[in-house]
Amino acid sequence: MKQLVLDLMLPQPAGFAGFVPGENAELLFMLGEWLTGSDDVRFLYLWGGAGVGKTHLLDAAAERLPGALRIDARRERLPDEIPADAALIVDNVEVLDEAQQIRLFDHYNTLREGSGRLLAAGPLPPMLLSLRDDLTTRLGWGLVYQLKGLSDRNKAAVLQQLAHQLGFDLSDEACDYLLHHASRDLADLQALIARANRYALSLRRPVTLPLLREVLGGADAAPT
Repeated sequence: MKQLVLDLMLPQPAGFAGFVPGENAELLFMLGEWLTGSDDVRFLYLWGGAGVGKTHLLDAAAERLPGALRIDARRERLPDEIPADAALIVDNVEVLDEAQQIRLFDHYNTLREGSGRLLAAGPLPPMLLSLRDDLTTRLGWGLVYQLKGLSDRNKAAVLQQLAHQLGFDLSDEACDYLLHHASRDLADLQALIARANRYALSLRRPVTLPLLREVLGGADAAPT
């Protein structure tokens, strides 16, 4: 397998270097527009399954905007009131209870009437969420993008690039094995590569398929 060059037609926002774009170049461009305060991208909703990077992007956006109000609906409540020019970021909107759904609906209207903006994320498109119709309608008024997970080919390229940075070559066979026997989450796979590298160094062995099988089997007792 040759190293892949991810040909991005659109630039991703600065500070998002830890996110591998894959097929999400347009989404990342629009997120960059949202971060700069573009009047054309004031309301942005991201959706996708677990592990595709929704929370990663929302965290990165909040880091870029120190004054933004970042809410994880699984752990936090929306404030009673927000300024009309606020930047509101809400993750896991699907778990909002009835009262919090009404509050987000009110906040949306406040932001829309002012100069504020909203970035929200959930597992499904707005109209398929089990939320109030008036709220799902509002969430669907802005730009809606599906955040797509990386293909196995792209994941393998990322893992091989990480291995190269750590000083060893990761074979196509080893990549294929990991993608079929380990977690498919890219962050978990990257952590596994780093752990395998530490284990190999402790034993003065190369990172090979048999060694990766040992690591996955829990055989590595090397210190971290």
